[in-house]
Amino acid sequence: MSRGGADLALLLLGGFRFMADEATLRLDARGYPGVRPAHDFALRAVAAGATSLSEVGRRTSVSKQAAAKTVTFLEESGYVLRTADSGDRRSAHLTVTDRGHSLMREGEAVFDELRAEWESLVGAERIAEVQDALLGLVGTDHTVFGG
Repeated sequence: MSRGGADLALLLLGGFRFMADEATLRLDARGYPGVRPAHDFALRAVAAGATSLSEVGRRTSVSKQAAAKTVTFLEESGYVLRTADSGDRRSAHLTVTDRGHSLMREGEAVFDELRAEWESLVGAERIAEVQDALLGLVGTDHTVFGG
Protein backbone atom coordinates (compact mmCIF):
# COMPACT_ATOMS: atom_id res chain seq x y z
CA MET A 1 0.00 0.00 0.00
CA SER A 2 1.21 3.44 -0.91
CA ARG A 3 1.69 6.09 1.75
CA GLY A 4 0.54 9.01 -0.39
CA GLY A 5 -1.77 11.85 0.53
CA ALA A 6 -4.73 10.34 -1.28
CA ASP A 7 -4.31 7.11 0.68
CA LEU A 8 -4.27 9.06 3.94
CA ALA A 9 -7.42 10.94 2.94
CA LEU A 10 -9.17 7.67 2.05
CA LEU A 11 -8.13 6.07 5.34
CA LEU A 12 -9.42 9.05 7.32
CA LEU A 13 -12.66 8.97 5.36
CA GLY A 14 -12.96 5.22 5.81
CA GLY A 15 -12.43 5.54 9.57
CA PHE A 16 -15.06 8.26 9.75
CA ARG A 17 -17.54 6.29 7.63
CA PHE A 18 -17.07 3.16 9.72
CA MET A 19 -17.61 5.01 13.00
CA ALA A 20 -20.52 7.05 11.64
CA ASP A 21 -22.29 4.02 10.14
CA GLU A 22 -21.78 1.93 13.25
CA ALA A 23 -22.96 4.77 15.50
CA THR A 24 -26.07 5.17 13.33
CA LEU A 25 -26.90 1.48 13.77
CA ARG A 26 -26.29 1.53 17.51
CA LEU A 27 -28.29 4.70 18.06
CA ASP A 28 -31.17 3.26 16.06
CA ALA A 29 -31.12 0.18 18.29
CA ARG A 30 -31.22 2.46 21.36
CA GLY A 31 -34.31 4.33 20.26
CA TYR A 32 -32.89 7.11 18.08
CA PRO A 33 -33.89 6.08 14.55
CA GLY A 34 -32.71 7.94 11.48
CA VAL A 35 -29.97 9.95 13.18
CA ARG A 36 -27.04 10.57 10.84
CA PRO A 37 -23.73 12.38 11.43
CA ALA A 38 -25.11 15.60 9.90
CA HIS A 39 -27.87 15.61 12.52
CA ASP A 40 -25.34 15.22 15.32
CA PHE A 41 -23.14 18.00 13.93
CA ALA A 42 -26.13 20.35 13.71
CA LEU A 43 -27.34 19.43 17.20
CA ARG A 44 -23.91 20.11 18.64
CA ALA A 45 -23.77 23.43 16.80
CA VAL A 46 -27.08 24.45 18.41
CA ALA A 47 -25.85 23.29 21.83
CA ALA A 48 -22.68 25.36 21.32
CA GLY A 49 -24.70 28.52 20.67
CA ALA A 50 -25.93 28.47 17.07
CA THR A 51 -29.44 29.86 17.45
CA SER A 52 -30.37 30.34 13.79
CA LEU A 53 -30.39 28.26 10.62
CA SER A 54 -27.72 30.50 9.11
CA GLU A 55 -25.46 29.96 12.09
CA VAL A 56 -26.01 26.19 12.02
CA GLY A 57 -25.05 26.25 8.33
CA ARG A 58 -21.90 28.28 9.02
CA ARG A 59 -20.79 26.10 11.91
CA THR A 60 -21.36 22.86 10.01
CA SER A 61 -20.07 24.16 6.66
CA VAL A 62 -23.32 23.54 4.76
CA SER A 63 -25.78 25.76 2.93
CA LYS A 64 -28.67 27.39 4.76
CA GLN A 65 -30.99 25.09 2.79
CA ALA A 66 -29.12 21.98 3.95
CA ALA A 67 -29.13 23.30 7.52
CA ALA A 68 -32.89 23.91 7.26
CA LYS A 69 -33.50 20.32 6.15
CA THR A 70 -31.35 18.96 8.97
CA VAL A 71 -32.95 21.19 11.61
CA THR A 72 -36.42 20.20 10.37
CA PHE A 73 -35.55 16.54 11.02
CA LEU A 74 -34.22 17.46 14.48
CA GLU A 75 -37.34 19.49 15.26
CA GLU A 76 -39.77 16.82 14.00
CA SER A 77 -37.89 14.20 16.03
CA GLY A 78 -38.06 16.30 19.19
CA TYR A 79 -34.34 17.06 19.47
CA VAL A 80 -34.55 20.83 18.98
CA LEU A 81 -37.19 23.45 19.57
CA ARG A 82 -37.66 26.18 17.00
CA THR A 83 -39.39 29.36 18.17
CA ALA A 84 -40.05 32.60 16.34
CA ASP A 85 -37.52 35.34 17.02
CA SER A 86 -39.38 38.16 18.71
CA GLY A 87 -37.19 40.75 16.98
CA ASP A 88 -37.42 39.31 13.46
CA ARG A 89 -40.45 37.24 12.46
CA ARG A 90 -38.49 35.73 9.55
CA SER A 91 -35.93 34.24 11.92
CA ALA A 92 -36.21 31.31 14.28
CA HIS A 93 -34.45 30.73 17.57
CA LEU A 94 -33.16 27.18 18.13
CA THR A 95 -32.61 25.36 21.42
CA VAL A 96 -31.74 21.76 22.25
CA THR A 97 -34.51 19.85 24.04
CA ASP A 98 -34.06 17.34 26.85
CA ARG A 99 -34.44 14.57 24.24
CA GLY A 100 -31.72 16.25 22.18
CA HIS A 101 -29.38 16.32 25.17
CA SER A 102 -30.17 12.63 25.79
CA LEU A 103 -29.28 11.86 22.18
CA MET A 104 -26.00 13.73 22.52
CA ARG A 105 -25.12 11.81 25.70
CA GLU A 106 -26.05 8.48 24.08
CA GLY A 107 -24.04 9.39 20.98
CA GLU A 108 -21.01 10.17 23.13
CA ALA A 109 -21.39 6.80 24.86
CA VAL A 110 -21.57 5.02 21.49
CA PHE A 111 -18.42 6.75 20.24
CA ASP A 112 -16.66 5.93 23.53
CA GLU A 113 -17.58 2.27 22.93
CA LEU A 114 -16.23 2.42 19.39
CA ARG A 115 -13.02 4.03 20.58
CA ALA A 116 -12.59 1.32 23.23
CA GLU A 117 -13.09 -1.34 20.56
CA TRP A 118 -10.39 0.24 18.39
CA GLU A 119 -8.11 0.56 21.43
CA SER A 120 -8.53 -3.16 22.09
CA LEU A 121 -7.35 -3.83 18.53
CA VAL A 122 -4.32 -1.50 18.27
CA GLY A 123 -3.76 -0.20 21.80
CA ALA A 124 -4.93 2.86 23.69
CA GLU A 125 -1.59 4.62 23.22
CA ARG A 126 -1.77 4.40 19.41
CA ILE A 127 -5.33 5.73 19.33
CA ALA A 128 -4.29 8.60 21.63
CA GLU A 129 -1.33 9.36 19.33
CA VAL A 130 -3.60 9.48 16.28
CA GLN A 131 -6.03 11.77 18.08
CA ASP A 132 -3.22 14.05 19.29
CA ALA A 133 -1.78 14.25 15.78
CA LEU A 134 -5.17 15.12 14.29
CA LEU A 135 -5.75 17.77 16.94
CA GLY A 136 -2.39 19.27 16.03
CA LEU A 137 -3.33 19.30 12.35
CA VAL A 138 -6.98 20.30 12.54
CA GLY A 139 -7.09 22.10 15.88
CA THR A 140 -10.02 22.49 18.23
CA ASP A 141 -11.24 25.77 16.73
CA HIS A 142 -12.66 23.95 13.68
CA THR A 143 -16.35 24.55 12.97
CA VAL A 144 -17.35 21.09 14.21
CA PHE A 145 -16.07 22.08 17.65
CA GLY A 146 -18.24 25.19 17.73
CA GLY A 147 -15.70 27.71 16.44
